[in-house]
Amino acid sequence: MKTLGVTALLTSSLVVSLLAQDNDTTKRLIEAGKAFTEIMAVPDKGIPGSLLEKSECIAVIPGMKKGGFIVGGSFGRGAVSCRAANRKSWGAPAMLEMGGGSVGLQLGASSTDVVMLIMNREGMDSLLKDKFTLGGDASVAAGPVGRAATAETDAAMKAKILSYSRSSGVFGGVALKGSTLKQDNDANKELYGKQMDAAEILSGKVAAPAGAASFTGALSKSSPTGK
Repeated sequence: MKTLGVTALLTSSLVVSLLAQDNDTTKRLIEAGKAFTEIMAVPDKGIPGSLLEKSECIAVIPGMKKGGFIVGGSFGRGAVSCRAANRKSWGAPAMLEMGGGSVGLQLGASSTDVVMLIMNREGMDSLLKDKFTLGGDASVAAGPVGRAATAETDAAMKAKILSYSRSSGVFGGVALKGSTLKQDNDANKELYGKQMDAAEILSGKVAAPAGAASFTGALSKSSPTGK
């Protein structure tokens, strides 16, 4: 028990250290946009365009870190943007934190890019909570890979959230059950200059700040319209 207690303390300290390295919100948005662009640039092996077009929101957590010894864990920060009412552009992003012990990082990888497609209104409603658990508060499935229409599996059509990851050059769908997403209130305040929650930011009534252009631009390039 004493060993576990020390291990948990070390893990907690590592988490604080990892998150402290990522306190620049604009930099995080740039990294999220870059990660998404690189993932979508892989020919015929990326996220199916048909699913992108149907998604309501897209969340990107760039460079999630894996830490811990006996008590494992994964931690990262990113952003989520939802479609504008006309579905021809992406709205102001809300900042997120993600953590969990079963994020599915590839063996030996030190960091992983995670992309989540929020497919319907119920999934969007989950984003508005202060904190929610993937697979608990919102159903999540490993997203199919490949640009062909055959990628639209039963899981893809039923899940509220489809999830993907990229580690060490390997990209594919990943199970995120048990992981948690929560609002990063400090980062939202830094980005918008005042305290704002996800419900207000993702309502479509808030103008995206200049610092978000790299992220929303990357989303618009890959999925400018929805169906």
